[in-house]
Amino acid sequence: MDVPNLTDIKLETLDLGAQLEGDVCRFRVWAPKAKQIALRVGNRDRAMRPADWGYFELEIPVRAGDRYFYVVDGQKPVPDPVSRFLPDGVHGPTEIVDPDAFQWTDQNWDGVPYQKAIFYELHVGTFTQEGTFAAAIAKLPYLKRLGVTMIELMPVAAFPGTRNWGYDGASPFAVQNSYGGPNELKKFVDSAHAIGLGVTLDVVYNHLGNEGNYLGMFGPYFTDRYKTPWGSAVNYDGPDATEVRRYFLENALFWVREYHMDGLRLDAVHAIFDSSKPHILQEFAARVHELGKQLGRDVSMVAESDANDAALVRPPERGGFGYDGVWSDDFHHAVHAVLTREHDGYYQDYGKPEQIVKALKEGFVFQGDHFKYWDKPRGTHCRDIPCFAHVFCLQNHDQVGNRPKGDRLNALVSRGAHKAAAALLLLAPETPLLFMGQEYSEKHPFQFFTDHGDPALQKAVVEGRRAEFKKFAWQEVPDPQDPQTFLRSKLSWELDGDVLDWYRKLLELRKKFVIGSERTCRAELRDGAIVMEIPRENPVLRVSVNFAGEVIADESWKLELVSKEDGSMVVVETSSDS
Repeated sequence: MDVPNLTDIKLETLDLGAQLEGDVCRFRVWAPKAKQIALRVGNRDRAMRPADWGYFELEIPVRAGDRYFYVVDGQKPVPDPVSRFLPDGVHGPTEIVDPDAFQWTDQNWDGVPYQKAIFYELHVGTFTQEGTFAAAIAKLPYLKRLGVTMIELMPVAAFPGTRNWGYDGASPFAVQNSYGGPNELKKFVDSAHAIGLGVTLDVVYNHLGNEGNYLGMFGPYFTDRYKTPWGSAVNYDGPDATEVRRYFLENALFWVREYHMDGLRLDAVHAIFDSSKPHILQEFAARVHELGKQLGRDVSMVAESDANDAALVRPPERGGFGYDGVWSDDFHHAVHAVLTREHDGYYQDYGKPEQIVKALKEGFVFQGDHFKYWDKPRGTHCRDIPCFAHVFCLQNHDQVGNRPKGDRLNALVSRGAHKAAAALLLLAPETPLLFMGQEYSEKHPFQFFTDHGDPALQKAVVEGRRAEFKKFAWQEVPDPQDPQTFLRSKLSWELDGDVLDWYRKLLELRKKFVIGSERTCRAELRDGAIVMEIPRENPVLRVSVNFAGEVIADESWKLELVSKEDGSMVVVETSSDS
């Protein structure tokens, strides 16, 4: 079916939920199958009037800070699907928020161009001991000194309890209460902009968490026609899909408009199903980019997909979806398997230095090749898309946290191997992403943790976690519901000064020699070493890494700057590690 482009969506303002208009507040909710909806403020219920397209509306004199529920067809009271704040958690009432009350100071901020992005992914709850936006603000000068340019926040939409990765979010417009709520997030973004750092937000449009998810009471937001690893898929192309699409498109615009986000990273887009034209993924990218232009600042769109699908970053006129970047896991998997010698699960398809070379030159390793872990072909060719469209990492929340013990790369390999791999990551033409603490060899793990209140869900998440790791030779799986699992995952902030200095040096070199270059590289295996050269007029940046040792401690590497004019070489640093 063809779905309208929804061109009537206003970029300037949110048209859903509770909107303060002078001395009154207009409430608007979509509930096409409901016979009646009541607005409950305090102990009083007020009937809402039906409007076009299955909406219900009401205007009453209330103020910011007042709280309310909706009562659908006499059932239990539930929060607004477009709650901006749930101070008592995902089951509690919605608090009315005045989006214009916060005083921004970033009027001269024009964003971070995607090609200059150096991402730093962090989880608010474990980034500091306090686990709040306010505490994270105090760390912003450190990130600026490190040399990253774009903070990437793991999801902050309201989730059950006080500890969660964020991918179990139940209320897409509400900012998690335990992190500090809406104004504290705005302060975080405003403070980042004040010192020249951008902020990207991780958003989840392929599913919602099970606990606290009341969307099904209001309308056909989900469908059983498609399946995701997390249950029913979002209904982007079935009956009544137009308003479902509007809901999620409004959410994407909301984060950029009200919270001044510099970009969105869409989680697991391979689990977003849509047979419509245009595809919902294309609409997300087009509308957010359009809003960015209207606001006069760079706003980037990045997609996560395990499909190695280059169409995500091709422009629509060439049959693509128009994203700026795509998470490319092949580089991580190839480096990890070579360094650790692990070959369980999806690592069975990796472990050859030649794969690292291919990733550096082209982005994807698997471009239609047979993938043993799936027992089918994986990926598409990507030679026509720029290297910077690929987002590379050595660690991220998935690749660390989805190990049962959450052990980081620096806990698995030697310091020299870690530093050598960091040189490849940060001096490659692809766009790099660091995971919090990576830059100083954080000693604490990052494990999978939840705080579900539903006993059935508590049991399911523990059993599901154990079942997932049967594919790997990993036995011990920490209990996600145990508070200690969460506490173990908080950063210690015990810095390895040698590693931290190395990351800072690499980031300085990247800004000097890689950003602004052709963003291509020549890479090859030469006498057992991976040699990567970034072409420039003068000098050429060359990284030479040897991972051929029988044990990790035997690995050696060196970083070179070579002049084309006289062939002279300056060795910046070498190591045989111990």
